Amino acid sequence: MFVDQVNVYIKAGDGGDGLVAYRREKYVPMGGPAGGDGGNGGDVVFRVDEGLNTLMDLRYNRHYKAKRGENGMSKNQHGKNALPRIVAVPPGTTVTDTNTGEVLADLTTHGQEAVIAKGGRGGRGNVRFATPRNPAPEIAEKGEPGVDLEVNVELKLIADVGLVGFPSVGKSTLLSVVSAAKPKIADYHFTTLAPNLGVVQTQDGRSFVMADLPGLIEGAHEGVGLGQQFLRHVDRTRVLVHVIDMAGTEGRDPYEDFMTINHELNQYDATLKDRPQIIAANKMDMPDAEANLKAFRSQLSDDYPIYSISALTKSGLRDLLFSVADKLDAIPKYTEETQEDKTEDTVIYKHRKQTDEFKITRDPDGAYVLSGEKIEKLFKMTDLTREESAQRFSRQLRGMGVDEALRKRGAKDGDTIRLLDLEFEFID
Repeated sequence: MFVDQVNVYIKAGDGGDGLVAYRREKYVPMGGPAGGDGGNGGDVVFRVDEGLNTLMDLRYNRHYKAKRGENGMSKNQHGKNALPRIVAVPPGTTVTDTNTGEVLADLTTHGQEAVIAKGGRGGRGNVRFATPRNPAPEIAEKGEPGVDLEVNVELKLIADVGLVGFPSVGKSTLLSVVSAAKPKIADYHFTTLAPNLGVVQTQDGRSFVMADLPGLIEGAHEGVGLGQQFLRHVDRTRVLVHVIDMAGTEGRDPYEDFMTINHELNQYDATLKDRPQIIAANKMDMPDAEANLKAFRSQLSDDYPIYSISALTKSGLRDLLFSVADKLDAIPKYTEETQEDKTEDTVIYKHRKQTDEFKITRDPDGAYVLSGEKIEKLFKMTDLTREESAQRFSRQLRGMGVDEALRKRGAKDGDTIRLLDLEFEFID
């Protein structure tokens, strides 16, 4: 079963907690702090495996969680870092944040990796907080929470050549006679429900990968038919072979078919109009095909290479395949090495919108509610069971301007303040 799109939930590992501990050795009455740091949580990493060609595994396992880091130990021992959680995906996989739409990774070559969710760092042990004023602190951090998010994983087949055209124009038949692929072929629309790949070899020994891309009809870019479900696979192809039923066996005009499919491709992605395109005039063994081809040529405004073929009788295929191979030879193929050469001395900076440290809202019962990524992370990393840690957290809130902001919102002595599952009173 071919699966090319799936939503999954991923959760990186939390960092291990830091420890409050002290040296307790004979003849060392003032041993001092000795609590170690927690280990870092595991990342969730997507890695390309060229042995895969579908997202089937992700369809049946939609939750991927990495392990948390080990807690810090006494004698200043650091907790063990957690190993990353590796998720194997096929070449051509794109990972997008479901909530923001940001593309997190575009994975195309075998062994390529991308950290999709970063594990949290380990909390610091009390040895990190020792100062001359407080040489034996009872402060330790909890581990930082790992990133959790929902992502859309999408597979775009990596093929050199894409066969496009209306249903029943002979795309699957063409693929079956020029390669070892065995697509389902029948005399009804949408026989092909999934892209089929085949390796084609020309008589002079050149080879390339060809994909039969189904589901293109008028309105495909809006999801009509199989529409957008398979239009994404056109993105990776370097050459398009536009298969046209030149005999008009279903009563359609070949030129109208050609213009309709190109309109759908351009509506889906405007850059596709610059993709090299070769026209395969199919079913030339049928009546009226020659007359239709002559009329078709007279209506074309652009100079497309046109090859008369019959996928059924296998006539004209040799010249078509040679033309496709020549066109591919003129187009540089993407390789990991050439990409690295281009970016070796380049640093890419992504603009990330700066978010507020905290927000203040009101609940129906009049309580003030604090929220925000930074303040919530600070809260989760604070051990409120220890008085020194609670006092430190209070100073951090004051330093962020929370007290002043609450006063401006009208908070008075005794008012209830909520932060996640914590409730406390405002003291002015």
